[in-house]
Amino acid sequence: MAHVNLLPWRAERRKQREREFYMQLVAAFVAALGVLLLWVFWMDQRIDNQNERNTYLQTEIKQLDVRIAKIKDLEKVREHLLARKQIIEQLQADRSQMVHLFDELVKTIPSSARLTGVKQNGQSMSLDGVAQSNASVAEYMRNIEVSPWMGHADLRKTENSHDSSRMPYTFGLDVALTRPKSDGSAASGDSEAPAGTSSVAAASTVAVPPALGAAAKAVAGAPAKSTSTSAEVKSEAKPVSAAPATGGTKP
Repeated sequence: MAHVNLLPWRAERRKQREREFYMQLVAAFVAALGVLLLWVFWMDQRIDNQNERNTYLQTEIKQLDVRIAKIKDLEKVREHLLARKQIIEQLQADRSQMVHLFDELVKTIPSSARLTGVKQNGQSMSLDGVAQSNASVAEYMRNIEVSPWMGHADLRKTENSHDSSRMPYTFGLDVALTRPKSDGSAASGDSEAPAGTSSVAAASTVAVPPALGAAAKAVAGAPAKSTSTSAEVKSEAKPVSAAPATGGTKP
């Protein structure tokens, strides 16, 4: 016998599908909400991690800024020390230059000229003086250019004062200072000397001109005021003290 279902099964299936749809929709919403929360939590963790890294970098940058400031101060101190070292080396190299310059001034000036003023500025020198004629000034300039310690000489002025003196011409010269090639090794040898070496020992190594040596020997009997004269007196006194030791006869 056939059974006929007269109940509204289509409406019940429709309601069941609607319930399943809403349940799936709610499940998808919950899943999306969970994924969103996980993503927010993960981003917060990354932000916190990046903030910690930024804080660490800022701290390190501040420490590096302090170190850089110290390094700059040390570089300034180093520059000052290097400048002082260069000045000291220059002084060590030029400590005998003035002796040679004064010696050359005595050697180069002719008898018909006389200096009234000498001024040195670095590697240049200004000479002012009087002369009998312009020929004397020209001779003086030729002698200067031949000198190994003085180079080219420029005539700054020459005037005739028209007075009754023996040297009526006034002149001015600008002289460039030079250094002989053979003196370079001597200067380097002086720079390698100990810092505690006195100027007396340095002055004793300078070659004394014959004229000055003769003058020093002539006044050796007088009380010596300079260290070089006293050194010569001591050197002359050594043979005298050694004479009794050789067995000489007593007076």
